[in-house]
Amino acid sequence: MVENMAVLFRGCCRFPSTLRISRVVLTGSGKARLPRSAGAGVVSAAARQYSSEPGGSKQKVVFVGIPNPVIWFRTKIYYFLIRAYFDKEFNIEEFTEGAKQAFIHVSRLLSQCQFQALEGLVAKDLIGKLEDKCSLLPLSSMQALSADPDEIMHSTPGDVGIYYDDNGRKFVSILMRFWYLTNARLPEDSVEGSHIFKVTIGEEGETESKRLLTAHYEFQREFTKGVAPDWTITRIEHSKLLD
Repeated sequence: MVENMAVLFRGCCRFPSTLRISRVVLTGSGKARLPRSAGAGVVSAAARQYSSEPGGSKQKVVFVGIPNPVIWFRTKIYYFLIRAYFDKEFNIEEFTEGAKQAFIHVSRLLSQCQFQALEGLVAKDLIGKLEDKCSLLPLSSMQALSADPDEIMHSTPGDVGIYYDDNGRKFVSILMRFWYLTNARLPEDSVEGSHIFKVTIGEEGETESKRLLTAHYEFQREFTKGVAPDWTITRIEHSKLLD
Protein backbone atom coordinates (compact mmCIF):
# COMPACT_ATOMS: atom_id res chain seq x y z
CA MET A 1 0.00 0.00 0.00
CA VAL A 2 2.82 2.43 0.82
CA GLU A 3 4.41 1.79 -2.56
CA ASN A 4 1.05 2.34 -4.28
CA MET A 5 0.63 5.70 -2.55
CA ALA A 6 4.11 6.77 -3.64
CA VAL A 7 3.17 6.00 -7.25
CA LEU A 8 -0.11 7.86 -6.80
CA PHE A 9 1.62 11.12 -5.83
CA ARG A 10 4.74 10.88 -7.97
CA GLY A 11 3.13 12.53 -10.98
CA CYS A 12 1.87 15.58 -9.12
CA CYS A 13 4.71 16.66 -6.85
CA ARG A 14 8.25 15.93 -5.68
CA PHE A 15 7.05 13.37 -3.20
CA PRO A 16 9.82 13.16 -0.58
CA SER A 17 10.13 16.93 -0.16
CA THR A 18 6.50 17.98 -0.36
CA LEU A 19 3.84 15.41 0.50
CA ARG A 20 4.30 11.74 1.25
CA ILE A 21 1.72 9.60 3.02
CA SER A 22 3.37 6.39 4.08
CA ARG A 23 3.55 6.04 7.81
CA VAL A 24 1.81 6.91 11.06
CA VAL A 25 3.23 9.69 13.22
CA LEU A 26 2.00 9.91 16.81
CA THR A 27 2.82 12.98 18.89
CA GLY A 28 4.03 12.78 22.46
CA SER A 29 2.08 14.12 25.42
CA GLY A 30 2.57 17.59 26.79
CA LYS A 31 3.65 19.06 23.49
CA ALA A 32 4.07 22.82 23.16
CA ARG A 33 3.27 24.68 20.00
CA LEU A 34 3.58 28.01 18.29
CA PRO A 35 0.31 29.88 17.64
CA ARG A 36 -1.59 28.44 14.67
CA SER A 37 -2.06 30.55 11.58
CA ALA A 38 -5.26 30.53 9.52
CA GLY A 39 -4.86 30.24 5.78
CA ALA A 40 -5.50 33.23 3.59
CA GLY A 41 -8.55 33.34 1.36
CA VAL A 42 -8.30 32.46 -2.29
CA VAL A 43 -10.36 33.87 -5.14
CA SER A 44 -11.30 31.31 -7.79
CA ALA A 45 -14.18 30.17 -9.99
CA ALA A 46 -15.18 26.70 -11.12
CA ALA A 47 -15.15 26.18 -14.86
CA ARG A 48 -18.45 24.28 -15.04
CA GLN A 49 -21.93 25.80 -14.80
CA TYR A 50 -24.87 24.66 -12.69
CA SER A 51 -28.42 25.73 -12.09
CA SER A 52 -29.77 25.79 -8.53
CA GLU A 53 -33.42 25.56 -9.67
CA PRO A 54 -35.08 23.28 -12.25
CA GLY A 55 -35.36 25.18 -15.51
CA GLY A 56 -33.40 28.09 -14.08
CA SER A 57 -30.54 29.91 -15.73
CA LYS A 58 -27.13 28.31 -15.41
CA GLN A 59 -24.73 29.79 -12.92
CA LYS A 60 -21.06 29.27 -12.23
CA VAL A 61 -20.09 27.92 -8.83
CA VAL A 62 -17.73 30.61 -7.56
CA PHE A 63 -15.59 30.46 -4.43
CA VAL A 64 -14.54 33.88 -3.23
CA GLY A 65 -12.29 34.58 -0.28
CA ILE A 66 -11.17 38.00 0.91
CA PRO A 67 -7.90 37.46 2.78
CA ASN A 68 -7.24 39.19 6.06
CA PRO A 69 -3.89 40.98 5.53
CA VAL A 70 -2.60 40.02 8.98
CA ILE A 71 -3.54 36.35 8.57
CA TRP A 72 -2.20 36.27 5.02
CA PHE A 73 1.16 37.68 6.15
CA ARG A 74 1.35 35.31 9.13
CA THR A 75 0.66 32.31 6.91
CA LYS A 76 3.44 33.35 4.55
CA ILE A 77 5.78 33.56 7.54
CA TYR A 78 4.91 29.98 8.50
CA TYR A 79 5.67 28.77 4.97
CA PHE A 80 9.00 30.62 5.15
CA LEU A 81 9.81 29.02 8.50
CA ILE A 82 9.07 25.56 7.11
CA ARG A 83 11.43 26.16 4.19
CA ALA A 84 14.12 27.82 6.30
CA TYR A 85 14.23 25.44 9.27
CA PHE A 86 12.51 22.19 8.24
CA ASP A 87 12.44 21.52 4.49
CA LYS A 88 14.13 23.87 2.03
CA GLU A 89 12.27 22.28 -0.89
CA PHE A 90 8.80 22.73 0.62
CA ASN A 91 6.33 24.20 -1.87
CA ILE A 92 2.73 24.89 -0.80
CA GLU A 93 1.37 24.58 -4.34
CA GLU A 94 2.87 21.10 -4.75
CA PHE A 95 1.76 20.16 -1.24
CA THR A 96 -1.81 21.25 -2.04
CA GLU A 97 -1.90 19.11 -5.18
CA GLY A 98 -0.50 16.10 -3.30
CA ALA A 99 -2.99 16.60 -0.47
CA LYS A 100 -5.81 16.67 -3.03
CA GLN A 101 -4.74 13.28 -4.39
CA ALA A 102 -4.55 11.90 -0.85
CA PHE A 103 -8.04 13.25 -0.13
CA ILE A 104 -9.45 11.50 -3.22
CA HIS A 105 -7.83 8.19 -2.28
CA VAL A 106 -8.65 8.21 1.44
CA SER A 107 -12.23 9.43 0.97
CA ARG A 108 -12.85 6.53 -1.44
CA LEU A 109 -11.46 4.03 1.06
CA LEU A 110 -13.70 5.50 3.77
CA SER A 111 -16.81 5.25 1.61
CA GLN A 112 -16.01 1.56 0.98
CA CYS A 113 -15.25 0.85 4.68
CA GLN A 114 -11.72 -0.28 3.81
CA PHE A 115 -10.33 0.74 7.18
CA GLN A 116 -7.37 -1.64 7.11
CA ALA A 117 -6.19 0.01 3.89
CA LEU A 118 -5.99 3.32 5.80
CA GLU A 119 -3.14 2.01 7.97
CA GLY A 120 0.05 3.89 7.16
CA LEU A 121 -1.96 6.75 5.68
CA VAL A 122 -4.10 7.84 8.64
CA ALA A 123 -3.10 7.98 12.32
CA LYS A 124 -3.97 4.71 14.09
CA ASP A 125 -6.09 6.31 16.80
CA LEU A 126 -8.07 8.19 14.15
CA ILE A 127 -8.82 5.02 12.14
CA GLY A 128 -10.67 3.51 15.09
CA LYS A 129 -12.74 6.65 15.59
CA LEU A 130 -13.62 6.78 11.88
CA GLU A 131 -14.71 3.15 11.93
CA ASP A 132 -17.03 3.81 14.87
CA LYS A 133 -18.55 6.87 13.18
CA CYS A 134 -18.98 5.17 9.81
CA SER A 135 -20.79 2.24 11.43
CA LEU A 136 -23.60 4.66 12.34
CA LEU A 137 -24.01 6.22 8.89
CA PRO A 138 -26.65 5.16 6.35
CA LEU A 139 -25.54 3.94 2.93
CA SER A 140 -26.27 7.28 1.24
CA SER A 141 -24.02 9.13 3.69
CA MET A 142 -21.25 6.60 3.19
CA GLN A 143 -21.44 7.17 -0.57
CA ALA A 144 -21.23 10.94 0.01
CA LEU A 145 -17.82 10.53 1.69
CA SER A 146 -16.16 9.66 -1.61
CA ALA A 147 -14.86 12.61 -3.65
CA ASP A 148 -14.66 12.06 -7.39
CA PRO A 149 -11.64 13.86 -8.94
CA ASP A 150 -13.85 15.58 -11.53
CA GLU A 151 -16.25 16.84 -8.86
CA ILE A 152 -13.74 18.64 -6.63
CA MET A 153 -14.61 22.30 -7.12
CA HIS A 154 -11.97 23.94 -4.92
CA SER A 155 -9.18 23.16 -2.44
CA THR A 156 -7.07 25.46 -0.29
CA PRO A 157 -4.68 25.27 2.69
CA GLY A 158 -6.11 26.39 6.01
CA ASP A 159 -4.48 26.45 9.43
CA VAL A 160 -0.72 25.89 9.74
CA GLY A 161 0.87 24.82 13.01
CA ILE A 162 4.44 24.22 14.25
CA TYR A 163 4.76 22.05 17.35
CA TYR A 164 7.47 20.99 19.83
CA ASP A 165 6.97 18.31 22.48
CA ASP A 166 8.77 17.87 25.80
CA ASN A 167 11.43 15.70 24.17
CA GLY A 168 12.33 18.30 21.55
CA ARG A 169 10.54 16.54 18.67
CA LYS A 170 9.34 18.92 15.95
CA PHE A 171 6.07 18.71 14.03
CA VAL A 172 4.32 20.67 11.29
CA SER A 173 0.61 20.36 10.56
CA ILE A 174 -1.35 21.79 7.63
CA LEU A 175 -5.14 21.73 7.44
CA MET A 176 -6.57 21.37 3.92
CA ARG A 177 -10.12 22.39 2.98
CA PHE A 178 -11.97 20.79 0.06
CA TRP A 179 -15.29 21.54 -1.64
CA TYR A 180 -16.77 18.78 -3.80
CA LEU A 181 -20.02 17.75 -5.46
CA THR A 182 -21.83 14.46 -4.86
CA ASN A 183 -24.93 12.90 -6.37
CA ALA A 184 -25.52 10.75 -3.27
CA ARG A 185 -29.16 10.96 -2.20
CA LEU A 186 -29.06 12.77 1.13
CA PRO A 187 -32.05 14.12 3.08
CA GLU A 188 -32.66 17.82 2.56
CA ASP A 189 -31.71 18.74 6.14
CA SER A 190 -28.98 16.13 6.68
CA VAL A 191 -26.01 18.38 5.86
CA GLU A 192 -26.25 21.87 7.29
CA GLY A 193 -24.98 24.65 5.03
CA SER A 194 -24.81 22.53 1.87
CA HIS A 195 -26.38 23.62 -1.42
CA ILE A 196 -28.20 21.54 -4.02
CA PHE A 197 -27.56 22.15 -7.74
CA LYS A 198 -29.54 20.89 -10.73
CA VAL A 199 -27.00 19.76 -13.30
CA THR A 200 -28.00 19.50 -16.96
CA ILE A 201 -26.88 16.24 -18.55
CA GLY A 202 -26.69 15.56 -22.30
CA GLU A 203 -28.44 17.35 -25.14
CA GLU A 204 -31.97 16.40 -24.08
CA GLY A 205 -31.82 18.66 -21.04
CA GLU A 206 -32.09 15.94 -18.39
CA THR A 207 -31.15 17.13 -14.90
CA GLU A 208 -29.39 15.51 -11.97
CA SER A 209 -29.23 16.81 -8.42
CA LYS A 210 -25.81 17.31 -6.88
CA ARG A 211 -24.98 18.55 -3.41
CA LEU A 212 -21.95 20.68 -2.59
CA LEU A 213 -20.12 19.32 0.47
CA THR A 214 -17.00 20.33 2.38
CA ALA A 215 -14.21 18.27 3.96
CA HIS A 216 -11.27 19.10 6.20
CA TYR A 217 -8.16 16.90 6.24
CA GLU A 218 -5.20 17.72 8.48
CA PHE A 219 -1.73 16.50 7.50
CA GLN A 220 1.08 16.21 10.02
CA ARG A 221 4.77 15.46 9.62
CA GLU A 222 7.53 15.04 12.18
CA PHE A 223 10.68 16.98 11.30
CA THR A 224 12.91 15.59 14.05
CA LYS A 225 16.36 14.64 12.75
CA GLY A 226 16.56 11.03 11.66
CA VAL A 227 12.80 10.61 11.20
CA ALA A 228 11.48 9.63 7.75
CA PRO A 229 9.89 12.57 5.83
CA ASP A 230 6.36 11.17 5.91
CA TRP A 231 3.06 13.04 6.17
CA THR A 232 0.15 11.47 8.07
CA ILE A 233 -3.53 12.44 8.12
CA THR A 234 -4.43 13.21 11.74
CA ARG A 235 -7.88 14.79 11.32
CA ILE A 236 -10.79 14.06 8.95
CA GLU A 237 -14.10 15.93 8.84
CA HIS A 238 -16.78 15.70 6.14
CA SER A 239 -19.41 18.43 6.45
CA LYS A 240 -21.87 17.10 9.03
CA LEU A 241 -21.25 13.50 7.99
CA LEU A 242 -18.03 13.01 9.98
CA ASP A 243 -17.38 15.67 12.65
